Amino acid sequence: MAYELQVERAARKDIDRLPESAYRRIEAAIDALAVDPRPRGARKLRGVGSRWRIRVGEYRVLYAVFDKERLVKTLGVPRRTSKTYERLP
Repeated sequence: MAYELQVERAARKDIDRLPESAYRRIEAAIDALAVDPRPRGARKLRGVGSRWRIRVGEYRVLYAVFDKERLVKTLGVPRRTSKTYERLP
């Protein structure tokens, strides 16, 4: 059974600013979360509840999984830097 996808406003802004080559790959990765919210390579973020991240090239898709509601909420799509996880949404 598939999960519902919600993309937060901040994540939509991040996605809209991406170069075309990364845009298609990240959109496909987010769409795949509806089928499998914890794909191979997904990592749970420490100390922030039900938040996860997946790597898509040099970008990270940050999202939360709510199993009872069958919901995946995309929180942000930052480019990976040394400070990416300091300011989590």
